[in-house]
This record gives sequence, C-alpha cells and structure tokens, in this order.
Amino acid sequence: TKTRGIAKWTDDAIVRLRTSYRNSLGVVMARPWMVLPILIVALAGSGFFLTKIPGELVPTEDRGAFFAFFSGPEGAGFDYTAEEAAEIEDILLDYVETGELHRAIIRVPGFGGGYSSGVMFASLAPWDERDRGGQEIVSEINRRMGELTGVRAFASMRSALGGRGGGSDIEFVLGGGEYEELAAWAEDILTAARESNPNLLRMSSDYEPTAPRVLVDIDRERAADLGVSVSAIGRTLETHLGSRRVGFFVDRGENYDIILQNRREQRSDRGDLETLYVRASSGELIPLSNLVSLREAGEPSSRPRVNRLRSVTISATLAEGYSLGEAVEWFEGYASDNLPANVQTSFLGNAREFLSANQAALFAFAMALLIVFLVLAAQFESLIQPLVIMLTVPLAVAGGLFGLYMAGSSLNIYSQIGLVVLIGLAAKNGILIVEFANQLRDEGQELAEATVNAAETRLRPILMTGISTAIGALPLMLASGAGAESRATIGVVIFTGVMVATLFTLFIVPAVYGVLGRYTKTPNWVAKQLEGQSGQQVGAADTPAE
Repeated sequence: TKTRGIAKWTDDAIVRLRTSYRNSLGVVMARPWMVLPILIVALAGSGFFLTKIPGELVPTEDRGAFFAFFSGPEGAGFDYTAEEAAEIEDILLDYVETGELHRAIIRVPGFGGGYSSGVMFASLAPWDERDRGGQEIVSEINRRMGELTGVRAFASMRSALGGRGGGSDIEFVLGGGEYEELAAWAEDILTAARESNPNLLRMSSDYEPTAPRVLVDIDRERAADLGVSVSAIGRTLETHLGSRRVGFFVDRGENYDIILQNRREQRSDRGDLETLYVRASSGELIPLSNLVSLREAGEPSSRPRVNRLRSVTISATLAEGYSLGEAVEWFEGYASDNLPANVQTSFLGNAREFLSANQAALFAFAMALLIVFLVLAAQFESLIQPLVIMLTVPLAVAGGLFGLYMAGSSLNIYSQIGLVVLIGLAAKNGILIVEFANQLRDEGQELAEATVNAAETRLRPILMTGISTAIGALPLMLASGAGAESRATIGVVIFTGVMVATLFTLFIVPAVYGVLGRYTKTPNWVAKQLEGQSGQQVGAADTPAE
C-alpha cells in the first residue's frame, strides 16, 4: 500500500543516513581535536551576538490599545488644558472615522497631575479589521501631536508587563545634594544628549523652576502703624483668592456650606489684588496695596524625592530601532565619565524593570546550569560525564542568539526564558548518547566502539525529538495577532537553538566522550565493584576461625 511504501522509503533513508553518519563520525573520532574549533566558534559567536543584539524589557507589541500623557506649560489652568485636549481629540476622531480606532477617552487633569496635564486612553479596532499595525498607527499619531504648539504629548503602546513610566521609555534619576545642583547636572545631560545622541527624543526634566508664582511681600512696619495684623492680611487673601467656609444653612433638611470667594473674573489677574481691602483693628478699611508689594517668580511645581533623597528625574522617549539597553548604557556611560561622586544615579520605570529582569535572568540561567549538572552527576555517578553532556548547552545558546540576530529581534525577558529552556532541550541529546554508551561498555565493548555504536543507534531518536521540537516552535515563530511579537521571540530562540544543538551534538559529544571517557567508569561498573567488595566482606565474616 501507499502507507507501507512511505514507511519503507523512510526506513531506507534512515539506514542510508545512519551509514553516512557512522562514516563521518569515524573521521571525527579519529581526530577529536576537530571539535575544538567548533566549541571556540560557538563561545566567540555567543559573545559577538550578545554585543550586537539590542536589549529591552519586552518587545514592542501590538497590544490593541495605547495611552498618552500630555501637558501644557507650567501654571496652565484647566480651561487652557481642556482646549488643548480638544485638539488632541480632533486628531483621534480622524482615526475613529477611518475605523482604525475603536474608542478614545481623554481626562483632564491627568491622574496624579495638576490642571496643566491630562491623560488619554484609546483602543484600536480588532486586528482583522485594520490594515496597519498598532505601532505604525501610534507613530503617526505621535507625529501629528508633535505638531501641536501649545501642549507636549506622546502616545505609547501599553506594555505587556504593565511597566510604569508616565509615558516615557526611560527615566534616569539624579539624587543627593541640593535641587539647584541636581538641576544643573540634569541640564548638562540634556544638552549632551541633544548634541550627541539623536535617538533620545522629547527629553525633559521634572525639575523646572518655571511655574509662575506671585509672591506677596508685607511691609510689616507700615501694617503695624495702621493697626493691621499679618494674620488679617493672610485671611483676606485666603477669602478672596482661595475660599473660606464661614458657616452653613439648612434648607429642607439639607445642610449647605456658605463659602466666601471672589468671582473668577475678579481673581484672574495680578491687578485684582489692588481692589482688596483689609480691616484694621480700629475697624477702618485699609487698601491692601498700601501694605504689600507684589513680585513674580518662577518656581518648580514639585520637589520630588527618590529613596528619600532629593532627586531630579530625566525622562525621554526612544527613537524607532533604538533599544532600551542602548539608552541605559548611554546614561550610565555619561554618569561615570562626568558626574561627581556625591551624585547618586538610578533608573525608574521600564529601565529599572529591565535591569532587574537581566539580573534575575542571569541568576536563573546559572541556577539552571548548576541544577542540571548536579542531577546528571548523581545520575551518572561522575563529574566528567555531565561535563561532556553539557557541552551541548553553549551550542544551543549560540544557535538561539544567532536566530535572534538574523530575525532582527532583541534580548528581552521572553528570549531569556527561551535560552533557559534550551538548557534542558540541549542536554537531552547528550544524555541519550552517553547513557547508551555506558550500557554498551558494561556489555564488554571498548570505549571507542561503544561510543560510535551508541551515537549511531541514538541518531534516529535524537533527530526525531529535535525536529519535532523545532516544528513545535514554528507556530510561535509565525504567530500573528495579540502578543505575536513575544511568542515569535521564544519561537526563534527554541527553533534555531534546537536545530544547531542537534546538528553539532551528534559529533561533539561522541568525540569528547571518546577522549574523556577513559578517565571515568560507568555507574554499573561502580555498583558492581561495591557489590564485590561487600560480598568479600560477608564471605570473610562467614569463614570459621581455626
């Protein structure tokens, strides 16, 4: 039948492949030094790819929704910000009409911000109802919002990990010292970035002494001569410009506060202060302008602290193709070369999560290697055989990094998970060969013969498991829709890592085991020796004394 014909053709192909593999392996076993350049290239290639592959927390994904933060000049009121928000709304409505945007919500003031700021949330149409990706749409919206002159706005796709950052891709913190000193260093960084790093966009500092303030200086001597107390002046300003609750009244069982305050048109200009009067102790009304002088000054809207230190935070967005890892490296390099020792630096938002994730991934990778080694050492009762098996790990890692480099992907939390998974997938091939070689040695075969026979016998299961694992990763590589970028990253790492490890494991593990195997025994050999020693001790104990 047709099915039997396919099976026979497959078996014949496997037989021919095993024959060719045995002949090739014989050449490598006779010259084991040939595998050394492969291992060196794998290690060097891993180092090369690590320097070339950009690093970031998570890949840029089409999450189907995005948000934007926008702010006006310091001191801007609610009415001004609302007018600017209406212009942003007009931009978004164009995309609602084309069907690319499903809905948008704008809020003024923004969460945790003053009246000069706002926030916007928008959801895109489903993936099958639009022709463009979410990142392309967001980039176009950013370009149009960048043309607005009265407000600074930036939209970004929602992070898969819910990272914090206030709409910025990176936040660099200067801590310690006085605010003025930190602000001066921050300005130097902003200037250097604008001159030497065009990939850092929309840079700003959260310490900007530009919020307009009207300071009231009281002539205390003149006020005392006229019988006006400082507290009376303060109470007058509070009542007219702010508000003061002076009582309440009851209407049909409901209490209503009585609040004194000037009308909006009577408290919107500096000259309105000249119309106020304050009552002296004699009961006479004294013009407030006779007792105070006014001056305008710019002050920061806030004086933030990070880790209990006075701090100034520099925020920036990254140009397309510029990774978070490269931005972190630039800030760290500038800080080490130019900032004094008393200025402490740190990162917030996505950058802090990125550094933390890198440290955690390195620790997880090291622990995975250690645990696998200890388990193999216990299984094979040897320290040499686990080392032979784990020679496949550098090959798999090099293959995974090669895949990331060729795919133009990044080293992120998802690709790091894929690299950890490769440890087990790669070690599996070495276990199949070494374990069966030990069994053949126990049956009386010489080391070289047992190694070649074990590798030839295990060729089919190694290829079967390797190819099936690679095919299983293909749907991840070819994924589309929500989160496709993250799944593709893991798929690329596993696919290329497994294929490279499977190919080279078939030659490197037998060659190295053929050299180092002579310095170690099989687990069964050790067990037999222990049993023999135990039997001799028992026999000696049973022999009667003469």
